[in-house]
Amino acid sequence: MIHLEPLPGAPGFGGDMNAIVVAAVRDATTLADAGFDGLMVENFGDAPFFAEDVPKTTVAAMASAVGAVISATTLPTGVNVLRNDAAAALAIAAATGAGFIRVNVLSGTMFTDQGPIVGRAAAIGRMRAALCPDVAILADVFVKHATPPAGLTLEAAAKDLSARGGADAIVVSGPGTGSPADPEDLEVVRAASALPVFVGSGVDEDTVGALLTTADGAIVGTAVKSGGVTTPVDAERAAAVVAAARA
Repeated sequence: MIHLEPLPGAPGFGGDMNAIVVAAVRDATTLADAGFDGLMVENFGDAPFFAEDVPKTTVAAMASAVGAVISATTLPTGVNVLRNDAAAALAIAAATGAGFIRVNVLSGTMFTDQGPIVGRAAAIGRMRAALCPDVAILADVFVKHATPPAGLTLEAAAKDLSARGGADAIVVSGPGTGSPADPEDLEVVRAASALPVFVGSGVDEDTVGALLTTADGAIVGTAVKSGGVTTPVDAERAAAVVAAARA
């Protein structure tokens, strides 16, 4: 995961977009050199987040960063526009050639710190078909930093994403950024769907091996940083996670 520093328009923007792009490319090459199989770019530094419709400035800035990352490596690269702007992510993918997007709430409803977020699977599926049909959708189930509606089970949500939501893979995470996913949740989602399953949070050198006995892959972010989420990727930490996963 490549966590972008605050982009233009965000409260923490430092005034230098070029520096943000340079930092993203630096992290991308560090992760590629460490042996990671793919990259994903997200606007993590933009908190507090818009729920579903980010400003056009954010879309333009992310397209610039994603395009630079794609040019810097040969790895498959994805886009996650926080909090849940899947339309913007698809637009960026179509413009840059990114291969996949992550959508926090593709179907159903989740109660978040941005308020209730309702999935727009129908609109996103049709937009993908029109703009970039080869772009894959990684969809979170019971996404972190959120609460599901009463009565909805993890199994039912995973089945809906698989059979009715148009997801190509399902992401299972813990309750928050850097928090481990529950292995039992992975088992439930694995049994409920034939789609690939990815762990979306809390993966590090010590946990990745056990998690990959159930999951098909892992999205790693916090574990490869030594000084905070938007600080540079640490090459030694990154290489250690890859080595543990391969072992």
